[in-house]
Parts: sequence; structure tokens; C-alpha cells
Amino acid sequence: MPFDQRTLLTVATAFLLALILTPLVRALARRYGFIAVPKTDRWHKKPTAMLGGVVIWLTVLIIYFAFSLHSVYGKWILLASTFLFLVGLIDDVFHIKPYQKLIGQILGSAFVVYYGLSLPWTSSVLLNMALALFWLVSITNAINLLDNMDGLASGIAVIAAGFLALSFVNSSQFTEALILLVFAGALLGFLVYNSNPASIFMGDCGSMFVGFFLASSALINVNGGRSRSFLPVLTVPILVLFIPIFDTTFVTVLRKLSGRAASQGGRDHTSHRLVALGMSERNAVLMLYSFAALSGVLAILVQRARLDVSLAAIAGFTIVLTLVGVYLAGVKVYDKSEEEMAMKDKPLYAFLVDVSYKRRIFEVFLDVVLVILSYWSAYAINFPPSSTAWKLFIRTLPVIVFVKMAVFLGMGIYRGLWRYTSMSDLIVFAKTVILSSIGSLLVLLFAFRFEGYSRKVFVIDAVLMFLFLAGSRLAFRVFRQLVPAVNKQNGRRVLIYGAGDGGELLLRELRNNEELRMAPVGFLDDDPAKSGKVIHGLRVFGGNGDLGTICAQHKVDEVVISSLKMSDERLREVVQCCAEKQIVVKRMRITMEDLTSN
Repeated sequence: MPFDQRTLLTVATAFLLALILTPLVRALARRYGFIAVPKTDRWHKKPTAMLGGVVIWLTVLIIYFAFSLHSVYGKWILLASTFLFLVGLIDDVFHIKPYQKLIGQILGSAFVVYYGLSLPWTSSVLLNMALALFWLVSITNAINLLDNMDGLASGIAVIAAGFLALSFVNSSQFTEALILLVFAGALLGFLVYNSNPASIFMGDCGSMFVGFFLASSALINVNGGRSRSFLPVLTVPILVLFIPIFDTTFVTVLRKLSGRAASQGGRDHTSHRLVALGMSERNAVLMLYSFAALSGVLAILVQRARLDVSLAAIAGFTIVLTLVGVYLAGVKVYDKSEEEMAMKDKPLYAFLVDVSYKRRIFEVFLDVVLVILSYWSAYAINFPPSSTAWKLFIRTLPVIVFVKMAVFLGMGIYRGLWRYTSMSDLIVFAKTVILSSIGSLLVLLFAFRFEGYSRKVFVIDAVLMFLFLAGSRLAFRVFRQLVPAVNKQNGRRVLIYGAGDGGELLLRELRNNEELRMAPVGFLDDDPAKSGKVIHGLRVFGGNGDLGTICAQHKVDEVVISSLKMSDERLREVVQCCAEKQIVVKRMRITMEDLTSN
């Protein structure tokens, strides 16, 4: 094929057809009352037309037959996906029971498995068929759960379909790749109307069709491709659909830990937590898009790269997503009373929450992975895959892990709290890495006389280990900068007067203390040398005579004075200026109360 004029014409036709059909289906849905009404456990805030899945299904069906896109498994997948579309449509219209939808998903899954699709992860045919059934049902429901914010499920499905098509091309499955591109084109046409603010939702008919179609297509890739190495067969379908899998697993685990039913709806998905941290809906969706694209790139890399490179890339990606998951798990999305009841009634939940809060077990396992990853990277940079030096790597890896973890423990690496990691901690990390590297060298010198080892490897390993160690500990601070803890849409807009140490301290308190409901918009300082500077992403404005203008330009609700050195005369000027603008003026004070005398 691979991408000729016929391919572009086919995909463009799918896009244009969906673009034309969506307004028509939206009008029909509104006319006949197929409307999603806002609920307390749902995200949307206004009545929105449903049945967008009709557009996606109809577009794929028309293009499939109009352009004769027939393949070995294509017709069976389209037939089974149509069955799932009908099950979802019945649910949209009549609201059937969850177990009835599950039976429909099992029936559709059994149909494609009967016609030869399986998940070849083991040597047992029956076990592979069972895994395929579980895979199909799980991914179908994962896409359904992911459809919780405007444009999220449809956009993630477009990205997954695109990378799955590339994977088909790599395996010389060109017809299957074209079918996936048509599917992506249909989704893109629908996404034009489904993006924030959405005027139509895909409904269960859409999410079940999209989820089942993607899950089934991933099985074609691992069954019919040229690459039969174990890692691509195992990881490519997971990586292509990683975000739906991650979100479903994340929500299920946290709901179970909080004493809630996994099937219970709620605003506790990854997208909702990102918005709760202060991101806009659009930016939260875009962030998840970026993670989906990154996992797709990783899936293509796994098909082409060496085994060790692929494993290292997967380990790095898993570490990043794990850190994101741990950070998002700390966002409060449930009522406090619910969590307290769960703690009281379920001792196991209380134990797990305590462990997750301290994070020590997680930190230890993470550091073991980081030690292995940095040592492997040092060898990969210095030696080709065929080098005999890799035998030394395998031989000494357990020694390196033992020595470094012992030094980490002795140097107190696990005493700090990640969210407060500072320059002094980085100095401790540097000392720890140097001592652990020296210790490793001494042990290898004593045990193996250091014969055949490269000093350069240990220098690179030390540098990478410091970067990994510092990067993991600073991750939460980076997340807090990317997604500030205060929702600026709901908080009072605050101008901080004083761009010194006190102002920086006040800024961190306002961002960390959500109960204050204050959203800093910038600094004001009388020192002209500070004008135009930036502190933690906020600009420092000019001083004398500019207060009223700055407050008006940035719609300031309150001015908070952080400095105690301001003269009484200047303080009166600030209060008077703000009073004329009806702006509240406050002053930060840090006091220490002597309780022993009471």
C-alpha cells in the first residue's frame, strides 16, 4: 500500500462523513429526547445530546463496504463490534442492567475468539483464549469509564488507533492499518463536536463500539504480525491502550481502598483529579493525550529496539506514570466522612493508607529499579550489545544493588518528605551517590580485583544515579508547579505585596493550603530592581503609584502584605488605595504562642 492517494482519500472521506453526520445525529437526539442530563456523579453541567456513537459506527461501516476494506479478521471484528454497538444503544435507550451489558460483552468477545483471535501470552491455547476474553471485556469497559470528560475517550481512541495502525504497517498488515486509520478518521470527525465544550456525547453505544473495536484490532496485531518475539506480543497491545488501562486500574484500586464499589460512578478519575488540582478541563485532557502519545511511541519502539533497550524504556515510563499516580492519589475527591468510615470499618484500608502516606516501601522498590536502570544505562552507553563486558554487568549487578541500597539507608535517604525536597537534600543525594559509588568500587576491587572493568562506566553511573534520585524526589514539586494546588477559577485573586523571602513563603502557603481558597496572581514590590522578575512563575510588578492600576488590570480581590518592614506611611497609602477600589487588605504574620504559661 502503504500510504498512497487511495489511502488518503479513504481516510479523508471517513473524516468528512463523520463531520457531516454528527450534526444530523445531534439534531435527531435532541428532537427525540436522547439527552444526557447532569447528575451529581457525572462531570458535565448542562444537558447534552447523546448517540454520537451512531456517527462513529455508521461511518466505519459505510467506508468499510464502500472501499472494500476486507481482511481476514476485519469482517468478524466489525460484526462483533456492531453487536456491542447495539448492546450499548439499547442501554442508552432503555438503561439495561450492568450484568446484561456484561453478558453482551462476553458474547461479542466469544465470537471473535471463536474466529481465531487470542492473546498469545502463554503456551496454552485455552489460557490464551481466556486471556483474550478478559482483554476484550476489560478494554471495552476501560474506554467506557474513560468517557468521563469532553473529548477524552474519543481523543485517546484516535491516538491509540493511529499508533496501532503504525504497528500494523511495521508488521506489513496494510489493510488492517487502513481500517484503523478509517476508524481514527471517523473519531476525528466526531471529536470536532465532542471537544470541550462538547455538544454531543458518544454514549454507551459509542464507547462500547470504540472500546471493543480497538481491543479486537490489537489482537489482530499480536496474532498476525511478522514479529513473534515475546516482548512485542506481550507489551504492544498494553502500551497502545495504556491510558484506558491505567485510568481503570487507578480508579478501581482507589475506590476499593476507600470502601466504595468499583462500579459506582464518581468524579474520581485521573482527569477529574487533574482538574481538582487547578488545571482547566482542556489542559487536563491534553495532558492525558500526551501520555497516550508517549505510550504509543513506546509501543513502536518495542517492536524495533533491542530487548534490553525496550525493557529500560518501559521501566522509565512506568516509573513516571507511577509517580503521577501516587501524586494524584493524594488529591481529595471523596467526602472526609466517607474516608473516616472506611478507616474505621476496614483495618486493611487503614494500614494501606498509612503505608502509602509514608511511601517508604514504594521508595525502596523505586530506588532498586533506579539503581538497576542507571547501571544498565552506563553499560549501554559504553559498550555494544555483543560486547563481553555485559557478562561483568550481570555478574556485578547484585553487588551494586546491595552496596548502594545499604549506603542509601545509612545516609538517611528515606527520612525526608518528597514535597519538601530542597537544595540541602540535593547535597545529601550527591554525597550519597558519591559514597555509594566509592563503596561499589571498593567491593569490586576486593572481590574481583577490578579486572576488566571500565572506570568510565562508574562515573556515568554516578551521574545518572544522582539525576534519577534527585529527579524522583523532585517529581512532586514539579507536579505542583505544573498543576498548582489551588483552583484559580474558584479562589479569590490575591496580589502579594513584597517580593522577598516573606513573599515567597506566603506564596507557597497560599498554593499549598487549599482551604484558604486564594489564587495568587503576582507580586508587587517597591524595589524597582525587582520589577519584571519572576518568582515561581508569577511576575513581580512595579511599586509606587502602580497599585491601583495593577489591581484593576488583574482583577485583584485582595492584597496580602508579606513584609513587616513597610513604613506606617506606606501602609496607610496601600490601605487607602485599596479602600477606594473596594479591595480587601490583609497582612501575613507568623506568631509563636507560649503555651507553658497558660
